[in-house]
Amino acid sequence: MTSAVSGGHVAAIDLGATSGRVVLAHVSGSELRAETVARFPNTPVRTPDGLHWDVLGLYGAAVRGLGDAFRQAPGIASIGIDSWAVDYGLLRNGVLLGNPYHYRDERTSRGVLSVHSRMRHPDLYRRNGLQFLPFNTLYQFAAERRDVLDLANTALLIPDLVAYWLTGQARTELTNASTTGLLRVDDQRLDDDLFDRLGLRRSLLAPLIAPGESYGVLLDEVRAEIGAPGAVPVTAIGSHDTASAVVAVPMADAAASAYISCGTWGLVGLELPSPVVTDAAREAGFTNEGGVDSRVRFLHNVMGLWILSETVRGWEAKEGHAIDLPTLLDSAAEVPAASVPVFDVDDPRFLRPGDMPGRIDAWCDEHGVRPPRTRAEYARAIVESLADAFARNVHTAAQLAGVDVATIHIVGGGALNTLLCQRTADRSGLVVEAGPVEATALGNVLVQARAAGFAAGSLEALRDLVRRTHAPLRYTPTATS
Repeated sequence: MTSAVSGGHVAAIDLGATSGRVVLAHVSGSELRAETVARFPNTPVRTPDGLHWDVLGLYGAAVRGLGDAFRQAPGIASIGIDSWAVDYGLLRNGVLLGNPYHYRDERTSRGVLSVHSRMRHPDLYRRNGLQFLPFNTLYQFAAERRDVLDLANTALLIPDLVAYWLTGQARTELTNASTTGLLRVDDQRLDDDLFDRLGLRRSLLAPLIAPGESYGVLLDEVRAEIGAPGAVPVTAIGSHDTASAVVAVPMADAAASAYISCGTWGLVGLELPSPVVTDAAREAGFTNEGGVDSRVRFLHNVMGLWILSETVRGWEAKEGHAIDLPTLLDSAAEVPAASVPVFDVDDPRFLRPGDMPGRIDAWCDEHGVRPPRTRAEYARAIVESLADAFARNVHTAAQLAGVDVATIHIVGGGALNTLLCQRTADRSGLVVEAGPVEATALGNVLVQARAAGFAAGSLEALRDLVRRTHAPLRYTPTATS
């Protein structure tokens, strides 16, 4: 095995809600260097029966990206896969029965009614520790057509589905499985009694696999297609993208730090040794999800930059040309914070695709406040509202968990938004450290590298490597309200 001193190459397939990419990384005890070798869009498809992911297109693009990676570094020692959570593909005897539904599809509402008619959310929370989100996997299962669900042998979450196509081995990775609502929060094992009470087959989910374990090696036909020279393993990592992102949060002291993994969603929370399943945590909308090395991600899902990106997309569709986001944010920074409304970004009206400015106007009308008037004002209102939600949820998490937070780390695409980072610092009264932007991919490759022997130690050691190689930007609170 190659030593941690000399290091080696690993590849990450990182599938996001709007785009995917393949990242090639070289990792050693003193180096963490990653580059994107392929990037491709992730465009949902609406059919008469609902909103779906084009998972076959994503897989094909990922395989082509792996080919690019192996041409650049033939000695790649491992491949890891992460994606968004909760969504899945149904298979019968290894054959995909249809493109997976998108978590924003409207069908999930009937699943909520079905599940809660059998078990109320307070009772579910004590069992699975999850914040109520209408698209969690157990609600999606309940919304499936029964004939289709009965036909399926297996349901694989998106990263596990890709791993199955690469290796032929069906497994369910733990951090992503923790978002399904079907794991016990106390020991992260499948809740057999809950399966029975919801009328689900326990065998629907494949055996669990932990980060650092191997799904298996590439199938011969995959090896031939991408030019892999040997039996390359596909390594389980924190396959829920937030779980991977938290691995790469450069926290010098996790016990005194909060994180915000900010992209389409803003995941605001703490890393804890054990879950918090009090009534207060449930009422505040906090979830307990599995992390790498059996850590707990105690967090709240904030709607995130989705509201801004969907707003811009709507303007672009109406006018037929691109809008430069940095220029828009520069204009927003010139708008006084006190002149724009702070709205509830977690209002369910902002979950679905559509006219975000119109929905902001409606929220303002209902609450008796003046809506924004210009594009710059809309952008500033969105940033202020996100910063307010981030700050409130950091303080709520700290209170619920009984910890003192001194620093907020913002990772992901939101780390590039200087206005958002500064306003989060201002509204929270805490120092914000921003970066790395590529936290998800870095967390993915770090877990692989540790399994391959290119890096060693605890999560704290891996984070120290991130901090030494990807120093964050620091934002201090100002007196601006």
